[in-house]
Amino acid sequence: MKTFKRIFFILALFIFNNAQALSPDSIYMSNIKTVRLFQNGDQLTQPIITLNGNERLELHFDDLDADVKNYYYTYQLCNYDWQPVMVGTFDYIKGFSQNRISDYRFSSVALTRYTHYRVTLPQNNSYLTKSGNYILKVYLNGDTSQVAFTKRMMVLNAKATIAAKVTQPFAPEFFHTHQKVQFNVDIKGLNSFNVSQEIKVVVLQNFRWDMAMADIKPAFIRGTTMEFNSETSGVFEGGKEWRWLDLRDFHLQSDRVLTADYNKNSTEIFLKPDFPLSGQRYVYYRDFNGRSIIEAIRGINPYFEGDYATVNFSFIPPNGSAYTNKDIYLYGQLMNYEFSDRAKMVYNPQKGKYESSLLLKQGYYDYTYVAVDKDNPSIHQSLDGNYYETENVYTILVYYRPFTGRSDELIGVSVINSRTDQPGFSF
Repeated sequence: MKTFKRIFFILALFIFNNAQALSPDSIYMSNIKTVRLFQNGDQLTQPIITLNGNERLELHFDDLDADVKNYYYTYQLCNYDWQPVMVGTFDYIKGFSQNRISDYRFSSVALTRYTHYRVTLPQNNSYLTKSGNYILKVYLNGDTSQVAFTKRMMVLNAKATIAAKVTQPFAPEFFHTHQKVQFNVDIKGLNSFNVSQEIKVVVLQNFRWDMAMADIKPAFIRGTTMEFNSETSGVFEGGKEWRWLDLRDFHLQSDRVLTADYNKNSTEIFLKPDFPLSGQRYVYYRDFNGRSIIEAIRGINPYFEGDYATVNFSFIPPNGSAYTNKDIYLYGQLMNYEFSDRAKMVYNPQKGKYESSLLLKQGYYDYTYVAVDKDNPSIHQSLDGNYYETENVYTILVYYRPFTGRSDELIGVSVINSRTDQPGFSF
């Protein structure tokens, strides 16, 4: 009996450590492209569903090998900081712990051949029984060591009420460049013994987990209401409206396209060079706050009829000189919000500009450029400047772990916009 327990513990520890090694949002196989997970019917939404509710998520992705593979998926329960919870899957999955993705279509019309896979989650034979953060893992042939990609998703069990607004910081150094998220959380009905220990709060700007503010402490606790309004917490750089790229029709070239090569089996698009925008005054225009949509003007279903093109980006730094001790990254959902090698731009000294090429599916994309310090990669700098007036979307997530709980429950979600007015194109 002791030997069995020892073997079980070692196996569980191996699985846990393997889960820890995975990033919550990454693509591990080069043949996988255009991974999207969103609420049913709306590509611009976050993958959040209600516990025991009727909401569903859509998962879409393409396999450029253009064959049929046995892709499976499962869920990994995580705490508020996306560290896996060391419990068995039977503690949070009712039904099958892994399912095969059987809905696929071969591409049609498109020059680039691929197989498009889709699945609606959760399926009737496998649903989640706990609220919280989850990593959706897709892998080959039922072998969890052959991970194709991972995606974040969340399950909400609403027990908290959130009232929030975006204000202008009072601090002089932040007044014109930053935004402050001020909010109250009412946890009436929770049997909380120690609010400061049992409640965790995370705030996101524009769905970006790389710059999430986690474990924010309340300034005051009045009865069942927690007030998050201190001058130093919830302060974000304002940024600027995202750059845009319309690739919904490769032949109907938008004003961002310089030229294009249409070959027999492929398409290559060259964009007009981009420049830093930090020296320009702020101008408002609608954007997707870094998101993108898969869409084609011609055809019926862009998921399996949309084509791919090699898109060439270029960014010209001031005076055509490379930034000192900084790496320049192309950033947004089109790069899976990652500062990876494939997102890093290469400086061309002969042309005096940074260059990058991506294989993108037909759609409408937001993007920006970010400088990352080589010595300290945690230091990011927007190359387009920061403005208080910028329209941003903020997501407030409230987690609760009771005294005897083993994981962080997601009990509150609020999404607010920094602008409630409808401005014109400029101020």
